[in-house]
Amino acid sequence: MKINKEGYKIIIVSGVCLAAVWTLLYYMIEARENIWLLSLITVLLVMFWFFIVSFFREPRRIKIHDADLVFSPCDGRVVVTEVVEDDEYFKGKRLQVSIFMSVTNVHINWFPVGGIVKYFKYHPGRFLLAWHPKSSSENERTTTVVQTANGTEVLFRQIAGFVARRIVSYVKVDEEVHQNDKCGFIKFGSRIDILLPENAELLVEIGDRVVGTLTPIARIGDFGVEDADE
Repeated sequence: MKINKEGYKIIIVSGVCLAAVWTLLYYMIEARENIWLLSLITVLLVMFWFFIVSFFREPRRIKIHDADLVFSPCDGRVVVTEVVEDDEYFKGKRLQVSIFMSVTNVHINWFPVGGIVKYFKYHPGRFLLAWHPKSSSENERTTTVVQTANGTEVLFRQIAGFVARRIVSYVKVDEEVHQNDKCGFIKFGSRIDILLPENAELLVEIGDRVVGTLTPIARIGDFGVEDADE
C-alpha cells in the first residue's frame, strides 16, 4: 500500500507518541501482573496507529479522460445537488454538487476536469461540521477554477471540516492540468463543492457513493460556453 507524502510526518510523530504512551503504561500498570491488560492496550494502540496510516493511503486509480464529463474529485457521499448563487467568482447561478468525505475515506483530491487553472484562492475560516450549509462560505477552504478546452469553467472548493485542520493544494494559476491528476489533500474528514454550469446534466443524486477519478458526476459537453463568454 502506497502512502501519500502528506502523511509521512504525522505517521512518524504519532508512532513515536504511541510508543511513549505504551512505555509509560507498561511501568504504571505493573505489566507482569496485568499481562492481559497490557496486551489489550497494545492491540488498541497498534490498531489506532494503523488507522492513521490507512488514512493517508494512496490507491492506484485508472485515469479516465473525457472532456464531456466531470469526474468526482474525491471519494465520499453526495450531500448536496442544488442551484446556488456564487458570489466569489461567477457572480451568478451555478449547479452545486457537494461530496462529504468521512475519516474512513481516501482523502486525496483529483482534478474533476482538465484545462487551464484560471483562478485559485485560499480562504482562512472556521471549522464547522463539513455538512453544515454555511461551511461552503465560512470554513477554511480553497477555491480553484479550471477552464476546459471548450471554454467551460468548473469551480471546486476544498473545505475543511470539524476534524480536518489542514488543506493541501498543488494548484498554480495559469498551469495546464489534466483530468484526474492529483490536485491536493485534506487531512481528517472534509468536503468538496463542485460548481458547474446551471444547465449541466447531473449524473448523481443525494446519498450516492462516489469514487474519485472513476465516478462521473455530471456531463458538461458544450454546456457553459455561452456562460463563459458573457
